[in-house]
This record gives sequence, structure tokens and C-alpha cells, in this order.
Amino acid sequence: MFVRAIYTTGDPTKIDTAIRAMNTEGRDLLEDRPGYRGASVFVDRTLGKLLAASWWESERARQNSDEVLRERRAAMLDPFAGTLAVDNYEALVFHQARPPQAGGGLRLTRLEFDPRDTDLLADTFRATVVPRLETLQGLARASLLVDRERGRGMVGVIFVDQASLAASRSGQAAARHEGAAKAHVSVIGLEEFEVVFTDVRGD
Repeated sequence: MFVRAIYTTGDPTKIDTAIRAMNTEGRDLLEDRPGYRGASVFVDRTLGKLLAASWWESERARQNSDEVLRERRAAMLDPFAGTLAVDNYEALVFHQARPPQAGGGLRLTRLEFDPRDTDLLADTFRATVVPRLETLQGLARASLLVDRERGRGMVGVIFVDQASLAASRSGQAAARHEGAAKAHVSVIGLEEFEVVFTDVRGD
């Protein structure tokens, strides 16, 4: 699958406006597009950050959808969004242990790597990182998204509730350290978000 990720920052007091728009109009617009496989919205209400991801069955479907949605995006995120960044990724790993739910937690790890090591990264994530994540209580989903050309990626790990997210920090840190060393990647960012909604058909 292929993913478009929208990362916005803004006034925390206005974030609920953006959440409502993404959860209603945004989902309606996406569901009408060919090749749509699901979407997610995550927020950090304290700092004023919103991360939205849409999932597509092909790169072409993602590209075609962006032509329609680009103009509507700014309107849906107004007046919250002060900054907006859009990135495109390929989903190399999508592992779902149980359905995520609203109110759960997402831990997002941002990566940089030599593009020549993309396959090594995917193999390491499947063979080393996922089995260690499966031992953590409350795991719902783990995914690896990459931009092969730029050598950038994201690991998203969702837990069913905030307590599980907090309890997993030490265990995931160990998995992250081992995986980064084996796959020759650099961790350049680590963030946590609340799950607003996520519904992705990974089959």
C-alpha cells in the first residue's frame, strides 16, 4: 500500500475544529476515491499537532486522489493549521495484532537511512522489531513506511490505550535500539499522539 501523510501544527485551542473537519468531511471525500484503503488521524492536543494519513492500494490511486483533495485540504484544516507538510510513503510492513481504537496511543519514530538499505530495513523490521513489539501489552498495530528515494521513513506503533502506550516505552526503546543498529538507520525523531480514529484495510 501507499500512504500520504499530512503533518500540521497550530494553535492547540483550535485543534478540535480541524479534528471535526477531518473526521467528517475529510473521511467522506476520501471514501469516494478509487483505490482508497483507509485513513487515520492522530493528535497532540497539548502542543497543537495533527497527523493525518490516508492509505491507497497503488501509487497511482494516491496521486489521483491528491489532485482532488489538495484544494480542500487547507480549508478543512483552517483555522487551526499554522504549518502544513505533506509526505508520501510506501508501506513496506503493516502488522495488525488487534483493531486500534479511539483514545489509544501512537508512538511515531522518524528514520533516515541509505536508500540502498531499504530492503535491509524492511527485513529487520519484520524479523527483529515486530516480534519484540508483539510482547508488549496492548499492541494494536505496527507499520513501517518509507520514501525509498530520499532515504526517509516512519515507524508507527499503535497501542489500545494510553496506559499501554506509557508502559511500552522501555520495551519499545530496546526494540528500536536493536533494530536501528541492525538496519543501519538513524532515528531523527520520536513523538507520541492520541488516536482520534484509524480504519485501515490492510488485507
